[in-house]
Amino acid sequence: MKGQRRIVTHVGLILFGIVMVYPLIWLLSSSFKSTLEILSSNSLWPHVFSAEGFAKGWRGEGRPGFGLFVVNSMLLTVPTVLLTVISGVLVGYGFSRFEFPFRKPLFGLMIGTILLPNTVLLIPRYLIFRNIGAIDSYFPFWITAAAGVPFFIFMFAQFFRGIPRSLDESAYMDGCGSFRILVSILVPLLQPAIFSAAIFQFIWTWSDFFQPLIYISSVSKFPVALGLRLSIDSMGIPPWNQIAAMSLVSMLPPIIIFFTAQKYFVEGIVTTGLKG
Repeated sequence: MKGQRRIVTHVGLILFGIVMVYPLIWLLSSSFKSTLEILSSNSLWPHVFSAEGFAKGWRGEGRPGFGLFVVNSMLLTVPTVLLTVISGVLVGYGFSRFEFPFRKPLFGLMIGTILLPNTVLLIPRYLIFRNIGAIDSYFPFWITAAAGVPFFIFMFAQFFRGIPRSLDESAYMDGCGSFRILVSILVPLLQPAIFSAAIFQFIWTWSDFFQPLIYISSVSKFPVALGLRLSIDSMGIPPWNQIAAMSLVSMLPPIIIFFTAQKYFVEGIVTTGLKG
């Protein structure tokens, strides 16, 4: 009886895995087909393998090459990730290690902002950035990250609270100041949390479509998400093989970063959940 249940469980998990992976398999298959075959055939296996979708999609037919969109996404995402990590570490350090007036209410207020959806903040942020002339640039993303992301501030604060204060006290006795303690002693211990925050923010920013659509209007500044939409907006039948191929290309950086730092990512998620 137990063996039968195990077989049923494994079969169910395999079927569930196939359902979850099927869109990626279809995307990979479609990138090696022609647009006509994508629209006329239900087979996952291409009748004729062709890398035309990758070649033409990367060069751009009648529009900027996809390489420009990848570079733009890097210019948008990398500073955003760095500023998010720096601001999260500094603010989390302040909340977890220093006593100041209204510390607990301010921390609770900061946690409360996590409940606000980004769409609620979109209009006031847009008006502020429009008034200072920052629209059609990456500045709104950078300044928002520099101001601090509440989710990551909370994560870093929880991680700091799991580090014994005796380390700080020993460093104080050796003549270290607060900033030196943070940089030389605490930050090396924060590597799992830093990698976790960096991976999360990289994936969220890289794949974000809505906010770049609101803030960026110049095609020369489009990230990959808007670059893919530009192909769909072209006249006639969209080149679906090029769109599928470039979708695969756009997925590579987050996938590479995730699997490269997977060890630290898992460790950061587990330890952040356990410490408090």
